[in-house]
Amino acid sequence: MNRSLRLTALLAAALLLPAMAHAKPSTVPAFQLTLRVQEPRIQDGKVVKRQIVKSWPMNAKGITFSKQAGTFSSLLSAGLDIAQRQINAHAPQPATFRKVDGHWIARQQNGWTLDRDATKANILKAALAGESSAEAVIKVTAPQRSVQLLAERGVVSHVSTGSSSYKGSPRFRETNILVGAQKLDNFFIAPGHTFDFAREVGDISASTGFVKGYVISGGTLEKEDGGGICQVSTTLFRALYQAGLPIVERHEHSRRVEYYDPVGFEATVYAPQKNLRMKNDTAAYLFVQASWDRKAQTLHFDLFGAAPTRTVSIGKPVVTDFKPPAQPSYTPDNRVRPGGRRLLDVPMQGMTSRIVRTIKTADGKATTDTLKSVYQPWGAVYGVQPGDRRLR
Repeated sequence: MNRSLRLTALLAAALLLPAMAHAKPSTVPAFQLTLRVQEPRIQDGKVVKRQIVKSWPMNAKGITFSKQAGTFSSLLSAGLDIAQRQINAHAPQPATFRKVDGHWIARQQNGWTLDRDATKANILKAALAGESSAEAVIKVTAPQRSVQLLAERGVVSHVSTGSSSYKGSPRFRETNILVGAQKLDNFFIAPGHTFDFAREVGDISASTGFVKGYVISGGTLEKEDGGGICQVSTTLFRALYQAGLPIVERHEHSRRVEYYDPVGFEATVYAPQKNLRMKNDTAAYLFVQASWDRKAQTLHFDLFGAAPTRTVSIGKPVVTDFKPPAQPSYTPDNRVRPGGRRLLDVPMQGMTSRIVRTIKTADGKATTDTLKSVYQPWGAVYGVQPGDRRLR
């Protein structure tokens, strides 16, 4: 009988061994340092808050020693150092709008600074209480241009977009376009204020980042700092015009430039003679953001403000009064061999373009205005050696 019982016990033990081998050991939950913080955003025209949660594991032995000794163990310092580095790296970033799943959302990033002493006290308190986590204590620094500032200024909705293509532009032209766009990225136009392109962009010279490029001058092309800047003025003009803003000053080029098609939907600038000025006739600030795609060679300006109370429609250009191209002109070009010539620009007909804008207010009243552009005939432009007799 005793032998039978022993055999039974041995058999049961043998059956239990595989199960014991695969059994998970009992574990105590790891201690976590947790950060919970809220950051504001503007979504669907309202300010909402998004919660951010981050956590870092703390050394288990350090927690045990802290609990036993009643003081913060040095074994916890390494984990706290990691958390502090990551928290303090969260620097302030100004509020900007981005399109997410078809919705414009304004986000900012606050700066975080860990209060190390207060956080250590929280860890020790939680350890002594037998808890499995403690809250990180931080100082929050909002960016200078915050979501709150946008909301206070009434900038809560997308108003309009202006876009253009500079596809095929030489390097000098793209450089000047991007330098100019950066100078007009993220700025406000106060209600009742007249936007002044020349004033906002400032000096156009090598000292401010621009390079030499071809500009229209005296019926031909000449190299000056900032050639191509009109791509910027044209694109921003389109956003402001689409928003329904009244024109204070706007000029077309002397000749049609295909970069700026549709024909007539453009604005040239050449300080101090020609400028682009448009008035913010809304009751709120307007906020301008620039963006570009270098691969596609496209430029965009987006305008934000109060929710629009008017609808704006812009008709297609009606082009009339065509005139034949002018005779060729010549400009100095060191790349051309003596006696040769290099085509720099193609001939273009003269023409007149009219674009009708209709603005309808919430009460149903509609007004129209016409954007008229008169373009002179333009001849082909050839580069020739400096001193070539054709320059005379």
